[in-house]
Amino acid sequence: MFQRLKGFTRAFWTANIVELLERGAYYGVFIVITLYLSRILGFSDVEAGIISGVFSGGLYLLPTFTGALADKIGFKYSLIIAFSLLTIGYFGLGFFPTLLESKGLVDYSEGIKFTGLLESGKQWGIVPIMLVIMIGGSFIKSVITGTVAKETTEVNRAQGFSIFYMMVNIGAFSGKTLVKPLRNSMGDMGLVNINYFSTGMTLLALILIIFLYKSSKHDGKGKTFRDIWRGLVKVVSNGRLVSLIIIITGFWIVQHQLYATMPKYVLRMAGESAAPSWYANVNPLVVVLTVTWITRLMKSKTPLFSMTLGMFIMPLSALAMASGNWFGHTPIEIGSFSMHPVAIMMIIGIALQALGESFISPRFLEFFSLQAPKGEEGMYLGFSHLHSFLASVLGFSLSGFLLSKYCPDPKLFETHEAWEAAASNAHFIWYYFAGIALIAAVALIVYGKVIEHLDAKKA
Repeated sequence: MFQRLKGFTRAFWTANIVELLERGAYYGVFIVITLYLSRILGFSDVEAGIISGVFSGGLYLLPTFTGALADKIGFKYSLIIAFSLLTIGYFGLGFFPTLLESKGLVDYSEGIKFTGLLESGKQWGIVPIMLVIMIGGSFIKSVITGTVAKETTEVNRAQGFSIFYMMVNIGAFSGKTLVKPLRNSMGDMGLVNINYFSTGMTLLALILIIFLYKSSKHDGKGKTFRDIWRGLVKVVSNGRLVSLIIIITGFWIVQHQLYATMPKYVLRMAGESAAPSWYANVNPLVVVLTVTWITRLMKSKTPLFSMTLGMFIMPLSALAMASGNWFGHTPIEIGSFSMHPVAIMMIIGIALQALGESFISPRFLEFFSLQAPKGEEGMYLGFSHLHSFLASVLGFSLSGFLLSKYCPDPKLFETHEAWEAAASNAHFIWYYFAGIALIAAVALIVYGKVIEHLDAKKA
């Protein structure tokens, strides 16, 4: 059935279907990962931020290295390893709370009551489980895109990557959409049971890979780990590239707050009826609707010009998110619906964030490749996501600190009034991210002027 469909191979379609399943599994879990760590396992905001940041950062740093291993052992074996690890890891996220409860460290039967867990330190057992998911996920990023590239031709490659991009967004959208009904029906235990959904998705993907994925085009090829390490050293020794990576990290620090800060902030400020997982879906929706049009609009402009426009949208995004707290706590009627002002302005902020991404992301790789030495663009592009590694570690860690300072967990207070007093300046969180975005935008202008001057001197 999959053998040939509109000129694409069975391996191509299998890879895209399992990508959809993997993205649905990942985003269903990741959109609430900080909530899971804090509410289910009792981690503080700071601890949850650090754990999530290292987890997310590893998913951006490891693929270059696991991709080299995939080239050596073959894509099919790599995908079997990847989905086996993901299935074990997601099942572990779901089962770990049950294990803790069986040892009398926590009681999930009526609400959540910690009965020795926090003192025992055994909640940290979740870290190796997340490491398993991180390693499995790192294979996916390199192997699926590699399959799309090698299972297409010059004639249908653009269409092939368009299909791949669509699958990524469908998966991301579907995974996030399931979280809200699960929380409505199960309360906080929905944060646990979403992991079993993800287990099912990755197990199905594993079965599809075993029985349907067949390709022999890419076994025993690729760079060695030594080659990759040398490439990394060359990239971090290139002042022009390092400067660009650091500047773009400012953009991604703000972008990652969609997962780091937004879920906890919305639930604490707008109430448990809020739907942060649904609000997050505004991002891929706006990107899909605008990225082609914006890229075409910016076609005659330089990549740096397009990126700079996007960078100046990001402070506006953060300010929109902050402004929800300016309008009080009375729900606003929108047709037959009513929404909390924090939720409304968060949606507007996320839409602006996605608009900025449409200006930046498509042109960043183009600009990054132009800064690489001639003939080494491919190797350098392998490290083009270092900014996301840095942004994950820094952004999630900063998020945990800011949440604990300005918008702490209501459960830490004896009365609601005491919490309201502690969270009266919760919107200050977004001022920090607006400042980071503005500094990055100005820095990008300075960067452009400096490299223009240097290139002129060379000429």
